[in-house]
Amino acid sequence: MDDYRIVAEVPVRFSDTDALGHVNNAVYLSYLESARVDYLKKVLGRSRVEDFGVIIARVEIDYKSPAYHQETMIVGCRVVEVGGSSMRMGYRVEDKATGRLVALAQTVMVAYDYALGRPRRVPEEWRRKMEEFDGIS
Repeated sequence: MDDYRIVAEVPVRFSDTDALGHVNNAVYLSYLESARVDYLKKVLGRSRVEDFGVIIARVEIDYKSPAYHQETMIVGCRVVEVGGSSMRMGYRVEDKATGRLVALAQTVMVAYDYALGRPRRVPEEWRRKMEEFDGIS
């Protein structure tokens, strides 16, 4: 997790698992969301959901190994690219106890004006904060 300054800890709940006993693929979206919300709070200073000003346009997850009930996942999150109206985030999901790689993921967030119901440009203040925090240019 050396490349990730935001790392969320997510315990695997029994309800996260499927009939085969491992974490259901759809649940990983919630794990990514936990780290992403931490990122938005810390880096952009957003504390309320209605102040986030983003929507998710794309999610891509590569599952590397199964996760199970009673394990704890750690989810690293960072911005890897800032575009005109979008931000691409990278994630790494590992088992906390062993460091086993569980998943790699990417999301595309779009800066969004909730009142107007449409995308907007990434505010320059956000761009500056994300680029400084994650060391991108």
